[in-house]
Amino acid sequence: MYDSGKIIAGLIIFLILVTSTVWSGKATLKPELQKATQGKKCVAETKWMTANHMDLLNEWRDKVVREGERSITINGVKYDMSLTKTCLKCHTDATKFCDKCHNFLAVEPYCWDCHVVPKGGK
Repeated sequence: MYDSGKIIAGLIIFLILVTSTVWSGKATLKPELQKATQGKKCVAETKWMTANHMDLLNEWRDKVVREGERSITINGVKYDMSLTKTCLKCHTDATKFCDKCHNFLAVEPYCWDCHVVPKGGK
């Protein structure tokens, strides 16, 4: 091949351009969420809740349904283990809070199969 140097150089430039957002740290696209309308403090830090809320909700569901536990104390504060009574008390609009991330990530949670949709709708 007479143009192998040009092809290899082109491929290297292409790979650098395609992957530049990943290794430059600029791949931080995320939806802008509505702030909590009430309440001062969540059961955990925002960063942790963003990554782990589904695990927390599954754990709470299992404890309530299977073990009959209804509340939990975190850092000296007692919370109901309830999506409706705890989470949705502050995050009242599903379309401006829950759906923003779930749609962005193409995730369809099954919360609303059992729980009442907050007044903001679904």
